Amino acid sequence: MDDKFKTDSDGIKQSVREYYGKELQGNKDLKTNACCCSGKVGDEVKAAMALIDDEILDRFYGCGSPIPPLLDGMTVLDLGCGTGRDVYIVSKLVGESGHVIGVDMTPEQLSVAERHKDGQMKRFGYKVPNVEFLQGYIEDLGSLGIEDGSVDIVISNCVINLSPDKEKVFSEISRVLKKGGELYFSDVFADRRVPESVYRDPVIHGECLGGAMYVEDFRRLMAKVGFADFRYASISPVTIDNKDILSLVGGTSFTSRTVRAFKVDGLEDACEDYGQSVAYLGNIPGHPDYFDLDDHHRFCRGMWKKVCGNTAAMISGSRFKDSFAIRGDRSTHYGKFEDCGDDELNICGPGCCCN
Repeated sequence: MDDKFKTDSDGIKQSVREYYGKELQGNKDLKTNACCCSGKVGDEVKAAMALIDDEILDRFYGCGSPIPPLLDGMTVLDLGCGTGRDVYIVSKLVGESGHVIGVDMTPEQLSVAERHKDGQMKRFGYKVPNVEFLQGYIEDLGSLGIEDGSVDIVISNCVINLSPDKEKVFSEISRVLKKGGELYFSDVFADRRVPESVYRDPVIHGECLGGAMYVEDFRRLMAKVGFADFRYASISPVTIDNKDILSLVGGTSFTSRTVRAFKVDGLEDACEDYGQSVAYLGNIPGHPDYFDLDDHHRFCRGMWKKVCGNTAAMISGSRFKDSFAIRGDRSTHYGKFEDCGDDELNICGPGCCCN
């Protein structure tokens, strides 16, 4: 990754802190839709969101809904939690026995999150809070006391793009995740390396465009820090209505993407065929008929589907293992797996409601 993305780290952090702490007083102050929430939201998330205080919602800046299923009892870490919208949604979904940690560097944002803690716990019916908020940097989670292998799931919503050192961020994520843990985050990506003049502009950077990751650099970085394979759960275009900002970014196109990656053994840098197949059991709450692992893997209840070795490893090595039946192992290799990427998510066969 270009060295320009690692220079003047303190200045970039200070600029972002001021933009989100002082410049923006609510999501209506945003100048683009890059940091505006998009994406499909499940019924569980909708129900939890209905219990969140309006002040928290009004000061939310996100570009997706990076809240995966099967969270009951989990320890979840939210990087760049802001006023705590996603922390409190997840707080409801992990239950009173779960735990949610929100990390942010902006004191004005965290003060809102902390102010509503007792009220949100009361709304959820919890006797003891299951959330904590820590002020610090997502590049240095160790200084906040977050230990190796202590987190089941890491989420983040349109924040990693703001970091001046993304390699440190993803290295820290890999460090704190438990074996079998999941990274599930939404962020803004670019179709080319963003020019330095755009990267340096404090408004464009604060609007989540200047630090947007070039998709190929992101792929290389994930492999470098230990995520040999990752999946896009969704991809949607980012439109820019502000003419001044549009003229500055030039021909760069941006997308909002939700990414899923697992810290599991056996992942390879290509899809390989070991003759394995899986069938979804239909027992993930909110997903009775089918489950989408990513944007080209839909598994319908009771239907066997041939999968590559990486997909089988992601399922069998994570918390999703009890939701699937799995056939085959890696004792025999049949060459490159040719079917990945060919699925149509709206097709699951007769008798399966997948629309």
